[in-house]
Amino acid sequence: MKFGKFNLEIVRESSFRLDGGAMYGVVPKTLWSRGVDVDEANRVLLNCNLLLIETPKGRVLVETGMGNRWSDIEKDRYQLESLVSPDSMLNQLGLSNDEVDAVLISHLHFDHAGGATIEKDGVLVPAFPKAKYYVQKGEWEFAHNCNARARGSYRFEDFEPLLEHGVLEFVDGDKEILPGVWLKVTGGHTSHHQVIYFESEEQSGVYFADILPTAGHVQPPWVMGYDHYPLTSCDIKSEWLAKAVEEKWLVVFDHEPGIPWGHVSINEKKKFQFEPLAAETLQSCRRAEATG
Repeated sequence: MKFGKFNLEIVRESSFRLDGGAMYGVVPKTLWSRGVDVDEANRVLLNCNLLLIETPKGRVLVETGMGNRWSDIEKDRYQLESLVSPDSMLNQLGLSNDEVDAVLISHLHFDHAGGATIEKDGVLVPAFPKAKYYVQKGEWEFAHNCNARARGSYRFEDFEPLLEHGVLEFVDGDKEILPGVWLKVTGGHTSHHQVIYFESEEQSGVYFADILPTAGHVQPPWVMGYDHYPLTSCDIKSEWLAKAVEEKWLVVFDHEPGIPWGHVSINEKKKFQFEPLAAETLQSCRRAEATG
């Protein structure tokens, strides 16, 4: 999709399921289950939606998804289905992993950093060998010193090889990675969770990551039970959604199984509502140009 001087592409990396109660926190199932794909085990369907931002100065990949280094028991637990191979994640766009310049990871949970590394000849190496990976320093420190509640969401093998191979860049606060592509710290989901804000030719957009994972979480109080700081998440969502409405931002959801991008408006009940773009916008501009 053209976006000012940028080109945006969605890559569906995987589909999986997590417990609905955990995904919607204190919101009753009688509310969150309306129109949501929920199975007999109370698990809701989710996707890992990666965002490729092609700018005049380089290619940026936002998130890396789940990867494929999972046991059969874990695959069954999450009903995990890999949709692309980690070592050829962008092949559907006519690109190789070598053609990515920067990888932005919102936080280091396994469904965001799992595809950051791949196994080659029994050794874990960066999946995008020519890219720099950008992670908040505070997120890295917390992952290595977290309490028992948070520990299960981190797998060191997802991200420690990045440091060993010299491709990891620590960020301390907000930072512009390439012209028009920003990391913005929000906290909430984790203490140093970051979203990705991008702008080109008076158009603006935000990849919300786990502050707002699906269209079903568009109301500020609808925050995940997984959030370390749910009240912060609620406040941050209110602030960012208000800006998105006022300035007509493109919003992108990391775990939405339907159309993952569109715009936010306020309805007659004074509530936020998501207006998805047409399904055709998910068709790759690169594929269309190649076949056109």
